[in-house]
Amino acid sequence: MPATILVVDDESSIRRLLRNTLERAGHAVVEAPDARTALLRAASDHPDAILLDLGLPDRDGLGLIPLLLKDADPAILVVSARDATDEKVAALDLGAHDFVSKPFDTDELLARLRVALRHRGGVATAKIVRHGDLVIDLDRRIVCRAGEELHLTRKEYGVLAMLAHHAGRVVTHDRILAAAWTGDEDPRVEYLRIVVRNLRQKLEAPGPVGSVIANELGVGYRLRTDH
Repeated sequence: MPATILVVDDESSIRRLLRNTLERAGHAVVEAPDARTALLRAASDHPDAILLDLGLPDRDGLGLIPLLLKDADPAILVVSARDATDEKVAALDLGAHDFVSKPFDTDELLARLRVALRHRGGVATAKIVRHGDLVIDLDRRIVCRAGEELHLTRKEYGVLAMLAHHAGRVVTHDRILAAAWTGDEDPRVEYLRIVVRNLRQKLEAPGPVGSVIANELGVGYRLRTDH
């Protein structure tokens, strides 16, 4: 669906590229070269999504994320050359929906934008999540592949449910561990990797098919869906 997109970047060439790409996809575009203008545009144009660079001349982009989310709920995609793992995690923890590194592929950017817009519209809270012949029923706590129910351990289901509730979005390691590891258990990323590896073996059909659970190196995991 067409949406209003705010592009926040101090480089005019990047803003022009993004404007052309987004308008060809049917979206309305407003621009801001700095944080001050971004806040004014966000208040006046009420964008559905914001493509945000971190290296702004008047404020660090990370500090801008909470301000943009203070009185509204736009989908925020960080689009930046600053791709250090700690900055990606910080952006996601502050409320960004996704992180796209420069230089970027425009088709991938548009795909991630579509996911973020659907999430903003409530798709991520759907009770049933699908990927091919995989069906995750969050209400009934049932997971099926090709019509056959899969038997998951408590830990495996806890991790999968966390990803399914945020389908299409990157969920950081810390958020998954906090949700799926409880009591006196020792929450370590190494243990999470083992659970995800076992999940992939159970969830994915044999053959050269893309992984249902995508790995964002050093950051977290994303559950791919058909919606």
